[in-house]
Amino acid sequence: MVCNKAIVRGANNDTYSEESLMTLDGIDWTIVVAFLVITLGIGLAVTKRAGSSSAEFFLSGRGMPWWLLGLSMVATTFSAGTPNLVTDIVRQKGVAGNWVWWAFLLTGMMTVFVYAKLWRRSGVMTDIEFYELRYSGRPAALLRGFRALYLGVLFNVIVMASANLAVVKVAGAMLGTSPVQTVVVASVVTVVYSMLGGLRGVLITDFFQFFVAMGGAIAAAVYLLNLDSVGGLAGLLAHESVRDKIHLLPDFSNHELALSVFIVPLAVQWWSVWYPGAEPGGGGYIAQRMLAAKNETHATGATLLFNVAHYALRPWPWILVALASIVVFPTLESLGQAFPGVTTDMVKHDLAYPAMLTLLPSGLRGVVLASLMAAFMSTLSTHLNWGSSYLVNDFYKRFVRPDAPEKELVFAGRLCTLLTMVAAALVSLCLSSALQVFQIILQIGAGTGLLFILRWFWWRINAFSEIAAMVASLAVAIVLEFFAPESLSSSARIVIGVAVTTVAWLVVTFLTRPTAAATLENFCRLIRPGGPGWAPVMRRLAEKNETAADTPETSTVPLELLCTVIGCTAVYSALFATGYWLYGNFLPAAVLTGLTAVSVAVLFATWKRVNAA
Repeated sequence: MVCNKAIVRGANNDTYSEESLMTLDGIDWTIVVAFLVITLGIGLAVTKRAGSSSAEFFLSGRGMPWWLLGLSMVATTFSAGTPNLVTDIVRQKGVAGNWVWWAFLLTGMMTVFVYAKLWRRSGVMTDIEFYELRYSGRPAALLRGFRALYLGVLFNVIVMASANLAVVKVAGAMLGTSPVQTVVVASVVTVVYSMLGGLRGVLITDFFQFFVAMGGAIAAAVYLLNLDSVGGLAGLLAHESVRDKIHLLPDFSNHELALSVFIVPLAVQWWSVWYPGAEPGGGGYIAQRMLAAKNETHATGATLLFNVAHYALRPWPWILVALASIVVFPTLESLGQAFPGVTTDMVKHDLAYPAMLTLLPSGLRGVVLASLMAAFMSTLSTHLNWGSSYLVNDFYKRFVRPDAPEKELVFAGRLCTLLTMVAAALVSLCLSSALQVFQIILQIGAGTGLLFILRWFWWRINAFSEIAAMVASLAVAIVLEFFAPESLSSSARIVIGVAVTTVAWLVVTFLTRPTAAATLENFCRLIRPGGPGWAPVMRRLAEKNETAADTPETSTVPLELLCTVIGCTAVYSALFATGYWLYGNFLPAAVLTGLTAVSVAVLFATWKRVNAA
């Protein structure tokens, strides 16, 4: 065990010897080992069933209930790096800075009420397979194969590497281990149960890991708020360095800040940017969970539970610890001095969260360390299974071995799981900041979101549209990264990326041939999307006397969009009500709590109308 001798000083000059902070007692190790044993045991218990077929390995036989799928989505997005990212944001831009990801609730709720049932109807194995259901010919096949590698390898490895980065910082601060030691140990445990248990093992471990992770986050927040140097919740909120950080809306007199964290995310980012876990129109591992659901109702319920828990339930324990870190570690210099064993390039604002965890007492330290391991493992296990599903179903089976037996496909899935983990571990050693990774992914996906929303409801979009969007967004991201002036803000880069990419794919859409008529008609028969965007296809179906049976004349999309608005109102009200209760602002807290209750009641009444239509 590596222990540094630095001294951590709080705002009241309380001192903590880092040697005592870094040592894990027997009870801590017992908790951590017990957690690992249970996790591996779950993977072993479902190994035989997971290996029975590729559908079982990647979709759990399409028979999963909404509550298990929903909590799995929450656990997956509860990466060990998520509290680090939130801490980074709060320390630099205040609580209101979280609008850069809070804005994604809009696309999340749209997925709940508009797209979840459509995904479940598709019956595809992965959202990449969707391309040959929606588009036709060689362009569709090319798009499917390329996206399988592009997302299954490139994007997936970057996201997993960012999760590894978080664990590196946690272990470096709490245990004093090197990045290589941390990555090797963390990767081995996760990859073993992911290879053995398939999606079923991932879902069951996610269920267990969610409660461990959430309980650890809450326990850590309660303890750290009551440090003498923090002075409890009242002392924290009254602290001069914190007072200006607690606002739920940005200071609009600071035009650059308001633009970057509020206006651009709400006006542009949510519908235009592709980001894992918040894809416009659904996609990625969110689509995988919806495809694994028992039916359309369970798919909708799962995504609703996910969005409520992700945005309304989880953020405040992280936010409170982030605010407390401003008191205990006010600057990057103080972080660096407190943890000289952490390399200089790793000393960023996101280190403050694991740094705060070093102040926890024995026993609780083990619980919180296990909770962070749970968050890390749930994220990586999902990405490993999801990414390997692309590589096996959409590349290997589709283009290399179309007649491969099921056992071979399962073996290929397990091998891809292992190789993807190795690649992510290597890339993670090259990263330094959680916010850095978040911004890179946003920029690469800028401009593609609107296409993902409209492809379900506008017949004219074709495979060339998606190819153009993908190429343009990546090209713009590279140009802005290497040739744009450093003074160009991240929000300006996002807007430029969205504008150029959107124009590019729209132009290509009208300059290229539409999807084959037979493919569009089959898509309408299976998905039944409805709406004016399918009018030409619906007329052809009507001529074949198929309109009444297969294509509803009355679209429920307007009601579904109304549900989206009401759902967002309910979740945002709950999120901000919680904040105001914590801040002691009881009048707005009570008003927003009432608005939450009313919104929930109206939402369920409106959704009943959709189901009855």
